[in-house]
Amino acid sequence: MAASYDETTVEFRIHGRTLPRFEELLMGMRKRVACCCCWFLLGTLLTGPLFSAEETETAKPAAADSKIRLPSESPLTVQQLAKIADKAVVEITVTGRQGNRVGLGTGFVIEPDGLIATNLHVIAEARPITVKTSQGDSYPAEVVHASDRKLDLALIKIKAENLPALPLGDSDSVENGQPVIALGNPYGLNNSVVSGVISGTREIDGRNMLQLAIPIETGNSGGPLLDMRGRVLGLLTMKAQYTANLGFAMPVNALKKLIETPNPVPIERWLTIGALDPQEWTPHLGATWRQRSGRMTVEGTGSGFGGRSFVLSTAEVPELPYEVAVTLRLDDESGAAGLVFHSDGNDRHYGFYPSGARMRLTRFDGPDVLSWTILKHQYTPKYRAGDWNTIKVRIEEKRILCYVNDELVFESEDRGLTSGQVGLAKFRDTEAEFKNFQVAKSIPKTSIDPAVASRIEGVVGEIATTGPPSKPLVETLLPDSPASLTVLRRRAVKLEKQAAQLRKLADEVHQHATVAELVKTLTADEEQIDLLQAALLVAKLDNDELDPALYQKEINRMARGIQKDLPDDASESDKLAALNSAMFADLGYHGSRTNYYHKSNSYLNEVIDDREGLPISLSVLYMELARRIGLNVVGVGLPGHFIVRHEPQEGDSQLIDPFDGGKFLSRESAAMMLQANRGTTLTDEHLKTATKRDIVIRMLSNLLGLAQEEQDPEGMLRYVTAIVEVDNQAAQSRWIRAVLRFQTERRAAAAEDADWLLEHRPEGINLQRVEELRGILDRPR
Repeated sequence: MAASYDETTVEFRIHGRTLPRFEELLMGMRKRVACCCCWFLLGTLLTGPLFSAEETETAKPAAADSKIRLPSESPLTVQQLAKIADKAVVEITVTGRQGNRVGLGTGFVIEPDGLIATNLHVIAEARPITVKTSQGDSYPAEVVHASDRKLDLALIKIKAENLPALPLGDSDSVENGQPVIALGNPYGLNNSVVSGVISGTREIDGRNMLQLAIPIETGNSGGPLLDMRGRVLGLLTMKAQYTANLGFAMPVNALKKLIETPNPVPIERWLTIGALDPQEWTPHLGATWRQRSGRMTVEGTGSGFGGRSFVLSTAEVPELPYEVAVTLRLDDESGAAGLVFHSDGNDRHYGFYPSGARMRLTRFDGPDVLSWTILKHQYTPKYRAGDWNTIKVRIEEKRILCYVNDELVFESEDRGLTSGQVGLAKFRDTEAEFKNFQVAKSIPKTSIDPAVASRIEGVVGEIATTGPPSKPLVETLLPDSPASLTVLRRRAVKLEKQAAQLRKLADEVHQHATVAELVKTLTADEEQIDLLQAALLVAKLDNDELDPALYQKEINRMARGIQKDLPDDASESDKLAALNSAMFADLGYHGSRTNYYHKSNSYLNEVIDDREGLPISLSVLYMELARRIGLNVVGVGLPGHFIVRHEPQEGDSQLIDPFDGGKFLSRESAAMMLQANRGTTLTDEHLKTATKRDIVIRMLSNLLGLAQEEQDPEGMLRYVTAIVEVDNQAAQSRWIRAVLRFQTERRAAAAEDADWLLEHRPEGINLQRVEELRGILDRPR
């Protein structure tokens, strides 16, 4: 079920449960949390899954209860079976030669301790295997527990406990026409369910298989075939090429024989492609270390504390002094990976590596964080974030010298460890690449001569933006080809970053200009505010090519079309009937029911184009058309469902629902609508006229809710900024903006919002939380 949002307030609900407001979420921060932990907590406020403690409970059941229990021996419905069995179905992905995903299939847990059944062709051969459970946890396969090429069956083992496991049935007792269901991940669509029947048994390529009247697609392979009591009868294996609803499954009794006679292969032996040469490297503490094309890569989380894993070189370490170096690149600068030296082959070693875009020198004296000592940790401009960097350590008898791209950044006289092996290490879930690992008495500098670099920069300074490079230009750079390659690639990276920054700058300028225009539009007196223009400017926040003037003309044209068919003495009732007929019968405007939460329903220009929208966007259009033909129609901000009210010059007013084709509503029907949507009793306050500013803020709040659902902090910041600028006293929104600005690295702007809150001390804001945020912002980075 998609997340829903309240059009009136910044309140988010998922699966029917109201989520805490931002200020309530921040109350969970602990006063004594370290600065880095504060960052993590604040970051997850706006991007993590915001469920209640009940929904995020991760306590595991006792092992004895992990086998899935069937409610009874009576047949179950497809829905009941799917709900029960889905918990044991897993997604299996296989990594290819270049580190990309080359295979996707299904498996299912047969033992709570992580034994999983699948097809052999799903796990391929000699490839890293990753298993993702229905709970969203990912595990690398540690052992190929058993495999049979002829039967196309495999058992893999992951390091997990208390997993929900499916019971195995008896495939020898199946009957033709017996109803069954199959579960899998066709084309990556997780937890898909299909039902059908067993058509019979067939011998195919010397294998007895179950013939199924069930569609099997890419990604279904390895999934369980269940009888209507939830017992596994087979593994989905293959589909017929000539028809959509003919597939085959390997009988589960063949799998039972494999379980009884395993032939375990540790994953280290299974991974022959890209496997490390054991004569050169010895891995420790898990993770997946691979070597290919002169580069070493690592991915996955190590089994050491903090995700630590390391690989040691078997090369002989020279006598002191000596140097060890490597060139590395991290996939994410929040990670950490680099050099290891003076290692005892277990938990004791030094490490020199980038961590969070800062360089760190650490001594590890044991397996846990209490036995680690950070000797040095600081930022250096010599480290190029997102690029290849060469780090080097020179180990002398009485000191350790640490270099980044040939620049000395640390010097330490620590003597906690004095000898041992050298190698590479990674921490957390970092993915990293390494090349040019060296250990020697002395390692030459890798930096380019400044004069050469300057000359190359000069040659390519005015390079053309179209067409292939000219032959004279290539020949000019050839004499310094190694340096030319480095300089050109670094320049390309820099220009790409500059281009990205220019696009961000353009977005910021557009957003500020649009918000300023919106504020100007809404500062007029209520009667003079152009609501259509304001609503179009809300949409323009996300579309700098939108021209509100074109849509103004379109609405004027529509109004003239309604007006021309009315007699000069038309009554207000006649005009209202003509408006409803034109808008809903002739033009086909309607409420969006099948795609309610799409942003297009909140962009008034797209509502006009597509003739489909939300209650509030259709109401704005209705009000603006009504105004142009001489009707006084105002907005009514009914919680959860915006409506309008026609207020005639004479007679009683009439509630109208533009989302429902202009249907007239009585007060009683409005009360029933509110009770159904919010469980609230209707009052006169609910039916008061919404100001045009209120309407615009509500439209922005809808977009804010959608951005929250999409985990888009930049989008959230865009909408909440507009809300604050339109309503300078919107304290709740200002607090949300402070958190979002902090999360998106706009620390100075976040401080401005926090200072405003602390100065004005508005009601409803937990000022202690604001002070805590302000304290974090004052800390040095």
